[in-house]
Order: sequence, then C-alpha cells, then structure tokens
Amino acid sequence: MCKTSVLSVSAAKAPFKKSTIERRQLRPDDVSIDIKFSGICHSDIHSAHGDWAGGIFPMVPGHEITGIVKAVGERVTKFTVGDRVGVGCYVDSCGKCEYCLRGEEQYCAKGYVATYNSLDYEGNPTYGGYSQNIVVKESFVVHIPDGMELDVASPLLCAGITTYSPLKRWNAGPGKRVAILGMGGLGHVAIQFAHAMGAEVTVLSRAKNKENEALRFGADHYFSTLDPETFNALAGRFDLILNTVSASIDVDLYLSLLRVDGTLVNVGAPAEPSQYHVFSLILSRRSIAGSLVGGLPETQEMLDFAAEHGIAPQIEVIRAEQVDEAYERILHSDVRYRFVIDISTL
Repeated sequence: MCKTSVLSVSAAKAPFKKSTIERRQLRPDDVSIDIKFSGICHSDIHSAHGDWAGGIFPMVPGHEITGIVKAVGERVTKFTVGDRVGVGCYVDSCGKCEYCLRGEEQYCAKGYVATYNSLDYEGNPTYGGYSQNIVVKESFVVHIPDGMELDVASPLLCAGITTYSPLKRWNAGPGKRVAILGMGGLGHVAIQFAHAMGAEVTVLSRAKNKENEALRFGADHYFSTLDPETFNALAGRFDLILNTVSASIDVDLYLSLLRVDGTLVNVGAPAEPSQYHVFSLILSRRSIAGSLVGGLPETQEMLDFAAEHGIAPQIEVIRAEQVDEAYERILHSDVRYRFVIDISTL
C-alpha cells in the first residue's frame, strides 16, 4: 500500500480537512497517476452533503481527474510513464456483460465501481480525485489530447461526457433544434458540443446576465425561463431538450416545447422526484429520458472531438483550502462555470 494526501470529509456536511489514505499497490494492469487537477462536480456536493442515500465516510470526492502517469503495471500496454491522462466517474466494471462488451461500462449489469463513495468488488471503499495520487485499471484511464491543458480537460471527464453522450445518441446535428436547459457547469459545455455537432442551439436559463456568454459558446438563441412568454413563443419547437439543471422543473411545461417525437433528456440529478401528466407525452408522441455519462471508448472520442473543435470548459482554478468556499459558491450559482482544484496546493 502507498500513502497519499487527500481532502476528505468525515461526515455529511462536515468541512474538508487534509488527511492521508492508502492506495493499493500497483497490479499488473494498473496505472499509477500523480493527480494535477480535480474538477468539482455538483454531484460531489450532493455526496459530501449526504443528499443521496448511502454515503461512505470518510469521503474523498472527485471524478474529474487529470494528471501524469507515474508508474504502470507489467501488463499495461496503452500508457507509459509521463503520459497525460484522465480518470472519470468510474474505475471498474465486470467487463463481461453485454453492456461492458459494447463499451458502455456505465450500465454494467453487475454495477460499475464509482471513482469515489463506492465499494470495489473486494468490498473496499473507493476514494476520488481530491488527492495527490490514484491507482486505476488501465482500461479505465483515457489519454488527454495534445494541446489540451490538464486543468481545462478536467471537467470534461464528467461534465463533458455527460452532455456529449446524449447529444450524440439523440442525433443533435444539422437540421435539429436543440435546447439546453440551464447554463452552468454542464450547460455551458453542452452548448459548445451541440453547436460543433451542427445543431441549432437555444439556451433556456433563469439567469438574466448570461446571454452574451451563451452566444460566445455557440448558442443561436437565448431565452429566459422566468418570462412566461418564453413558453408561448417556443411551444412545439424543439427536437431535443437537454436538461442540465440539478433542481426540480415543471416537466409538463418543458414537454410543451417539444415537437412530435421530441425528447426531454435529463442529465441533471435533483434529489426530489419529478411529476408529469401522461397526456403531455401521448398527444405528441414525446419522450422523457435520462443519460448517465458515457463508456470509456465514447469518453476518449469526446476528448478528441473537443480538442478538434476547440471546446473548452470555462474554469476557475482554486487552491485546496478553498473547496468549502467553492461548494457554497456553487450552491449560490456563483461560478463561471466550473471550479478545478490545483492539487499541487494540497
């Protein structure tokens, strides 16, 4: 075992403190990574604050990890010492079920092993990226493309793949009208992907001061969801609405914005259940769907696509001692648009 310094919380809503954990010894198919940056995802806050059941404490959050390969196991073939790499939301799966075999490890029939707040298949808790080092199976590590900075790449390991995957699956592209609901950590990346895919992109946001930024990210239109006239003006307009917000919404109201055969896809994860009237679906053959990140092949594809099209999250790099403050700022929507921890300050 090897010791590494981390930021951890001892209980739900406890402040972060520096502590030490032990990472496993390098196995033949493992990659040891010196972490340089770790993004802060809203799900980190939900987990650390105990909003979702099943929290494992002490907890070390973080699943938007970028760093440099420090060592590799004897059977590793895809990575060498010094490579720039990333680790996302999960670090293991069965590798044998139909979903794993088609590169969709996130839907593993056995249940994937999350990067943190999870138990591995041997019953040991996993600890995430608010840490100086992590040891991960080779097959769950991705290359960071040349020319993409590690701090900027970090949020793509969750926010990027969380939005890229459903946009691709529901065919965002030329001739399609796509609405991005919410313009936060996920939404501002989704705008860039949808634009690069060739869709007509509309942003639906509560914020009154983000229109210019939305247009800079590639949006064609911007509407306030606080204006009742928005829903009259946009009724029946969209082929796809990607809901990135982590709060409950009026589902029926947003379904009314869809065309026949349109789909509302949820990637935000509010703690409260949603409600809707079935006639909002039946009368126009609309659908409600959800999407959970992407598999490892698609994650690498997403990173390469982002590098090719110049897609980059807008980030604010913080020191380790600023994480509690960053959590509070996120809860008050006071970030443009993703916090990234500089792990060298840990």
